[in-house]
Amino acid sequence: MRTNKSFRFQLKIQHGVFVFLLLLLFSLLGFLASEIRSQWDVSQNGRNTLSQTSIGILDKMTSPVHMTAYVTEQHVEFGDVREIIHNFVQLYQRIKPDISLTFIDPAEQPDLAREAGVQVNGELVIEYQNKQARLTTINEQAFTQTLLRLSRPQEKLILALTGHGERSLDGMANYDLGEFGRQLQVNGFVSETLNLTVTPDIPSDADMLLIASPQTDLLPGEVDKLLEYIDNGGNLLWLIDRESLRGLLPLAEKLHLILTPGVVIDPQAEQLKAPATFALGTGYGKHAITHGFNYITVFPFARQINFAENEKWRVVPLVDVAHNGWVKHGSDDDYTFNPQEDAKGPVTIAAALSRFANDREQRVIVVGSGHFLANMYLGNGNNLDFGINLFNWLSGDEEMITIQPRATLDSHLMLTDIELTVIVVFFLLVLPLVFLLCGVIIWWRRKKMT
Repeated sequence: MRTNKSFRFQLKIQHGVFVFLLLLLFSLLGFLASEIRSQWDVSQNGRNTLSQTSIGILDKMTSPVHMTAYVTEQHVEFGDVREIIHNFVQLYQRIKPDISLTFIDPAEQPDLAREAGVQVNGELVIEYQNKQARLTTINEQAFTQTLLRLSRPQEKLILALTGHGERSLDGMANYDLGEFGRQLQVNGFVSETLNLTVTPDIPSDADMLLIASPQTDLLPGEVDKLLEYIDNGGNLLWLIDRESLRGLLPLAEKLHLILTPGVVIDPQAEQLKAPATFALGTGYGKHAITHGFNYITVFPFARQINFAENEKWRVVPLVDVAHNGWVKHGSDDDYTFNPQEDAKGPVTIAAALSRFANDREQRVIVVGSGHFLANMYLGNGNNLDFGINLFNWLSGDEEMITIQPRATLDSHLMLTDIELTVIVVFFLLVLPLVFLLCGVIIWWRRKKMT
């Protein structure tokens, strides 16, 4: 009898010590968790963490970032938007703790919202180094690009050649580039027109020159100014349609450019219910512009771009199209392949040139389609992102190359009927029986000991 009492007393002491040590362990773990923060993203493509590009940009920002979110307590469509914004901003705050976030309810404080010029519920106003930007889309691509624009020391200047019916960066016609021009402004570019008949020389402070499909011939004096601009190391984006070069043959020769007449025919476009004259960009060269770019682009009425071998320029093909297509010569509407006249694909329709001139790298891009950035076709594929990449590279901002949103690869778990049955049986039948059996065994052993 005394033995049983002594044994029970020892068991109580052991249980008490065990509970004390367990509580002590949990207390230590809680203390360590509050002092040392660490996380692991086990999603398949790291969708809960920032990309290395975003992290690198945050590391370069030396001043605090202030964010004000003008959003109501509850959104009619999305529910608790404040929590969504807070959780998203936390990803950036882990890397840059001096990012502050303030919420203002535009319904309760309409004067503040009106003073800030807020247009929609959920709009974010971001401030950095006395500069301000607005954001209405919450994703890594849009937010990081906004931070990049704010951290850019100055806006980049684009000179757009005019006076010959070129596509305009602020035009509204289908032929023009107005929508793309607005996107350039969002990305920190400013544009000015350049009329070579009234301008003595092309300003040297411009970051690049845009020649967008002239419709009338340039005067010889204008062409001479363009050639001088290239000789002085100026950057250039030349959009060439399949029509005449409009007096720019000397410029093509200076770039060692070989232009093949005709239009690119892409049978793959027809399979996707698009005209055969819409060349689909699916193959890209190894270049900063196309790094990580795995999206389809569409180039209507494209022409082939080739370059003669030379030692002056380093040439990198950017876009290859019509791998099963051809270049159709002639002006008729019969696009069937003629082995005697037409050239088989794949066809290069865009290329990047670079060289060192005047102690700096000179950059030139030639694209055999001005239509792909036009208002009528900009929404096709990822033409917009590709176009922004072209301008970012020409301006010397490789780090501004568009951050592509990462696909959510593991957001859905697809199970077969057999797999679902196994899971149900295991968790609803086998596992409870195992716990019950363990309990019975423990009860029986304790009863036997007493």
